[in-house]
Amino acid sequence: MTYCAAIRLKDGLIFASDTRTNAGVDHISTFRKLYQYGVEGERFMALQTAGSLATSQAVFNKLQNDIDQRAESNINTVATLFDAAQMVGECMRNVMAHAQAVANDNNSSTFTSSFLLGGQIKGQEPELYMIYPEGNFIKATEDTPFFQLGEIKYGKPVLDRSVRYDTDINHATQALMLSFDSTIHSNLSVGMPIDFLIYQNDRLTLPKGRRIEADDEHFNKISRHWSEALRNTLVELPACPDDYWS
Repeated sequence: MTYCAAIRLKDGLIFASDTRTNAGVDHISTFRKLYQYGVEGERFMALQTAGSLATSQAVFNKLQNDIDQRAESNINTVATLFDAAQMVGECMRNVMAHAQAVANDNNSSTFTSSFLLGGQIKGQEPELYMIYPEGNFIKATEDTPFFQLGEIKYGKPVLDRSVRYDTDINHATQALMLSFDSTIHSNLSVGMPIDFLIYQNDRLTLPKGRRIEADDEHFNKISRHWSEALRNTLVELPACPDDYWS
Protein backbone atom coordinates (compact mmCIF):
# COMPACT_ATOMS: atom_id res chain seq x y z
CA MET A 1 0.00 0.00 0.00
CA THR A 2 1.03 3.59 -0.45
CA TYR A 3 -0.29 7.09 0.13
CA CYS A 4 0.12 10.04 -2.17
CA ALA A 5 -1.78 13.29 -2.51
CA ALA A 6 -1.73 16.43 -4.62
CA ILE A 7 -3.36 19.81 -4.08
CA ARG A 8 -4.20 22.49 -6.65
CA LEU A 9 -4.40 25.91 -5.02
CA LYS A 10 -4.97 29.45 -6.23
CA ASP A 11 -1.23 30.08 -5.84
CA GLY A 12 0.32 26.74 -6.77
CA LEU A 13 0.49 22.97 -6.64
CA ILE A 14 1.70 20.65 -3.88
CA PHE A 15 2.61 16.98 -4.35
CA ALA A 16 3.59 14.41 -1.72
CA SER A 17 4.17 10.65 -1.87
CA ASP A 18 5.46 8.11 0.59
CA THR A 19 8.12 5.69 -0.62
CA ARG A 20 7.27 2.46 1.20
CA THR A 21 6.39 -0.73 -0.63
CA ASN A 22 5.93 -4.11 0.96
CA ALA A 23 5.18 -7.70 0.10
CA GLY A 24 4.64 -8.74 3.71
CA VAL A 25 6.21 -7.63 6.97
CA ASP A 26 9.54 -9.22 6.09
CA HIS A 27 9.91 -7.55 2.69
CA ILE A 28 9.70 -3.75 2.96
CA SER A 29 11.48 -1.56 0.42
CA THR A 30 11.83 2.09 -0.55
CA PHE A 31 10.89 3.22 -4.07
CA ARG A 32 10.28 6.68 -5.48
CA LYS A 33 6.65 7.23 -6.52
CA LEU A 34 6.86 10.91 -7.45
CA TYR A 35 8.57 12.01 -10.67
CA GLN A 36 8.72 15.30 -12.51
CA TYR A 37 9.07 16.23 -16.16
CA GLY A 38 9.37 19.50 -18.00
CA VAL A 39 11.38 22.11 -19.82
CA GLU A 40 12.68 25.09 -17.87
CA GLY A 41 10.71 28.20 -18.75
CA GLU A 42 8.19 26.26 -20.83
CA ARG A 43 6.49 23.56 -18.76
CA PHE A 44 6.47 21.62 -15.50
CA MET A 45 4.68 18.36 -14.68
CA ALA A 46 4.67 16.02 -11.69
CA LEU A 47 3.44 12.43 -11.82
CA GLN A 48 2.58 10.30 -8.78
CA THR A 49 1.41 6.73 -8.52
CA ALA A 50 -0.17 4.10 -6.32
CA GLY A 51 -0.79 0.45 -7.09
CA SER A 52 1.30 -2.17 -8.86
CA LEU A 53 4.93 -1.10 -8.61
CA ALA A 54 5.85 -3.01 -11.78
CA THR A 55 3.12 -1.26 -13.78
CA SER A 56 4.00 2.15 -12.36
CA GLN A 57 7.72 1.79 -13.08
CA ALA A 58 7.01 0.59 -16.62
CA VAL A 59 4.90 3.71 -17.22
CA PHE A 60 7.57 6.02 -15.78
CA ASN A 61 10.27 4.32 -17.86
CA LYS A 62 8.22 4.51 -21.08
CA LEU A 63 7.53 8.22 -20.59
CA GLN A 64 11.20 8.93 -19.88
CA ASN A 65 12.42 6.78 -22.80
CA ASP A 66 10.16 8.70 -25.18
CA ILE A 67 11.75 11.92 -23.94
CA ASP A 68 15.28 10.53 -24.22
CA GLN A 69 14.66 9.14 -27.70
CA ARG A 70 13.04 12.42 -28.75
CA ALA A 71 9.86 10.73 -29.84
CA GLU A 72 7.68 13.03 -31.91
CA SER A 73 5.01 12.90 -29.21
CA ASN A 74 6.15 12.75 -25.61
CA ILE A 75 5.14 14.29 -22.31
CA ASN A 76 7.47 17.24 -22.94
CA THR A 77 5.92 18.05 -26.32
CA VAL A 78 2.17 17.59 -25.80
CA ALA A 79 0.12 20.75 -26.26
CA THR A 80 -1.90 20.60 -23.02
CA LEU A 81 -2.05 18.90 -19.62
CA PHE A 82 -5.21 17.20 -20.87
CA ASP A 83 -3.16 15.62 -23.66
CA ALA A 84 -0.53 14.57 -21.12
CA ALA A 85 -3.20 12.87 -19.00
CA GLN A 86 -4.43 11.02 -22.07
CA MET A 87 -0.86 9.93 -22.82
CA VAL A 88 -0.34 8.57 -19.30
CA GLY A 89 -3.68 6.76 -19.40
CA GLU A 90 -2.94 5.17 -22.78
CA CYS A 91 0.55 4.17 -21.68
CA MET A 92 -0.85 2.53 -18.55
CA ARG A 93 -3.46 0.58 -20.52
CA ASN A 94 -0.78 -0.71 -22.89
CA VAL A 95 1.53 -1.73 -20.03
CA MET A 96 -1.29 -3.55 -18.21
CA ALA A 97 -2.46 -5.33 -21.37
CA HIS A 98 1.08 -6.52 -22.12
CA ALA A 99 1.60 -7.73 -18.53
CA GLN A 100 -1.68 -9.65 -18.62
CA ALA A 101 -0.79 -11.30 -21.92
CA VAL A 102 2.69 -12.33 -20.75
CA ALA A 103 1.38 -13.66 -17.45
CA ASN A 104 -1.69 -15.23 -19.09
CA ASP A 105 -3.69 -13.69 -16.26
CA ASN A 106 -7.15 -12.26 -16.93
CA ASN A 107 -7.35 -10.67 -13.50
CA SER A 108 -6.60 -7.03 -14.36
CA SER A 109 -6.48 -6.01 -10.69
CA THR A 110 -3.12 -7.80 -10.41
CA PHE A 111 -1.53 -5.11 -12.58
CA THR A 112 -3.60 -2.08 -11.54
CA SER A 113 -2.11 1.36 -10.95
CA SER A 114 -3.51 4.86 -10.63
CA PHE A 115 -1.80 8.20 -11.19
CA LEU A 116 -1.98 11.86 -10.26
CA LEU A 117 -0.69 14.30 -12.87
CA GLY A 118 -0.34 18.02 -12.27
CA GLY A 119 1.57 20.93 -13.67
CA GLN A 120 1.51 23.92 -15.97
CA ILE A 121 2.36 24.67 -19.60
CA LYS A 122 3.33 28.20 -20.59
CA GLY A 123 0.31 30.33 -21.46
CA GLN A 124 -2.11 27.91 -19.73
CA GLU A 125 -3.58 27.58 -16.27
CA PRO A 126 -2.13 25.00 -13.84
CA GLU A 127 -4.11 21.75 -13.76
CA LEU A 128 -4.33 18.57 -11.73
CA TYR A 129 -5.74 15.22 -12.92
CA MET A 130 -6.51 11.87 -11.32
CA ILE A 131 -5.99 9.03 -13.81
CA TYR A 132 -7.82 5.77 -13.08
CA PRO A 133 -6.59 2.25 -13.92
CA GLU A 134 -8.95 2.16 -16.92
CA GLY A 135 -7.09 5.15 -18.36
CA ASN A 136 -9.90 7.68 -17.96
CA PHE A 137 -9.41 10.69 -15.70
CA ILE A 138 -10.98 13.63 -13.89
CA LYS A 139 -9.74 17.17 -13.28
CA ALA A 140 -9.42 18.98 -9.96
CA THR A 141 -11.70 22.00 -9.54
CA GLU A 142 -12.01 24.88 -7.10
CA ASP A 143 -14.65 22.84 -5.25
CA THR A 144 -12.45 19.72 -5.24
CA PRO A 145 -8.88 21.04 -5.02
CA PHE A 146 -7.08 17.87 -3.94
CA PHE A 147 -6.79 14.22 -4.95
CA GLN A 148 -5.45 11.22 -3.02
CA LEU A 149 -4.37 7.71 -3.96
CA GLY A 150 -3.71 4.59 -1.91
CA GLU A 151 -4.33 4.52 1.82
CA ILE A 152 -6.39 7.71 1.92
CA LYS A 153 -8.82 7.26 4.80
CA TYR A 154 -6.57 8.37 7.67
CA GLY A 155 -5.28 11.54 6.04
CA LYS A 156 -8.44 12.66 4.26
CA PRO A 157 -10.20 14.21 7.30
CA VAL A 158 -7.27 16.59 7.85
CA LEU A 159 -7.44 17.84 4.27
CA ASP A 160 -11.25 17.95 4.20
CA ARG A 161 -11.31 20.25 7.22
CA SER A 162 -8.41 22.52 6.37
CA VAL A 163 -7.74 22.86 2.63
CA ARG A 164 -9.68 25.02 0.20
CA TYR A 165 -8.73 26.35 -3.23
CA ASP A 166 -7.75 29.72 -1.72
CA THR A 167 -5.82 28.27 1.23
CA ASP A 168 -2.34 29.76 1.68
CA ILE A 169 0.20 27.46 0.05
CA ASN A 170 2.31 27.28 3.23
CA HIS A 171 -0.71 26.32 5.35
CA ALA A 172 -1.79 23.73 2.79
CA THR A 173 1.71 22.24 2.87
CA GLN A 174 1.50 21.92 6.64
CA ALA A 175 -1.94 20.32 6.34
CA LEU A 176 -0.56 17.81 3.85
CA MET A 177 2.29 16.98 6.23
CA LEU A 178 -0.26 16.35 8.99
CA SER A 179 -2.27 14.21 6.60
CA PHE A 180 0.80 12.01 6.13
CA ASP A 181 1.56 12.07 9.84
CA SER A 182 -1.94 10.78 10.63
CA THR A 183 -1.66 8.06 8.00
CA ILE A 184 1.76 6.88 9.14
CA HIS A 185 0.57 6.72 12.76
CA SER A 186 -2.40 4.55 11.79
CA ASN A 187 -1.07 2.29 9.03
CA LEU A 188 2.30 0.54 8.99
CA SER A 189 2.16 0.03 5.24
CA VAL A 190 2.76 3.77 4.74
CA GLY A 191 6.09 5.12 5.90
CA MET A 192 9.01 7.45 5.56
CA PRO A 193 10.66 8.91 3.67
CA ILE A 194 8.13 11.24 2.01
CA ASP A 195 8.86 13.04 -1.25
CA PHE A 196 7.49 16.61 -1.31
CA LEU A 197 7.27 18.96 -4.28
CA ILE A 198 5.90 22.52 -4.25
CA TYR A 199 5.27 24.51 -7.43
CA GLN A 200 4.28 28.18 -7.48
CA ASN A 201 2.08 29.20 -10.39
CA ASP A 202 3.67 30.67 -13.53
CA ARG A 203 7.27 29.99 -12.47
CA LEU A 204 7.64 27.26 -15.11
CA THR A 205 10.70 25.87 -13.37
CA LEU A 206 11.41 22.37 -12.12
CA PRO A 207 11.49 22.60 -8.32
CA LYS A 208 14.16 20.66 -6.45
CA GLY A 209 11.67 19.12 -4.07
CA ARG A 210 12.51 17.66 -0.70
CA ARG A 211 12.71 14.16 0.75
CA ILE A 212 11.50 14.11 4.35
CA GLU A 213 13.26 11.44 6.39
CA ALA A 214 12.11 9.99 9.72
CA ASP A 215 14.41 12.33 11.66
CA ASP A 216 13.31 15.51 9.85
CA GLU A 217 13.22 18.24 12.51
CA HIS A 218 10.50 20.37 10.91
CA PHE A 219 8.14 17.46 10.21
CA ASN A 220 8.55 16.05 13.73
CA LYS A 221 7.98 19.48 15.27
CA ILE A 222 4.70 19.84 13.38
CA SER A 223 3.69 16.32 14.41
CA ARG A 224 4.34 17.02 18.11
CA HIS A 225 2.57 20.37 17.97
CA TRP A 226 -0.46 18.80 16.30
CA SER A 227 -0.68 16.00 18.90
CA GLU A 228 -0.41 18.47 21.76
CA ALA A 229 -3.02 20.75 20.20
CA LEU A 230 -5.46 17.85 19.83
CA ARG A 231 -4.99 16.81 23.46
CA ASN A 232 -5.43 20.38 24.68
CA THR A 233 -8.52 20.92 22.55
CA LEU A 234 -10.04 17.69 23.82
CA VAL A 235 -9.74 18.94 27.39
CA GLU A 236 -11.33 22.26 26.43
CA LEU A 237 -14.36 20.81 24.64
CA PRO A 238 -17.78 21.27 26.31
CA ALA A 239 -18.61 18.46 28.74
CA CYS A 240 -21.22 15.91 27.72
CA PRO A 241 -24.73 16.73 29.03
CA ASP A 242 -25.93 14.82 32.10
CA ASP A 243 -28.44 12.80 30.10
CA TYR A 244 -25.52 11.04 28.32
CA TRP A 245 -24.92 9.17 31.58
CA SER A 246 -28.50 8.45 32.60
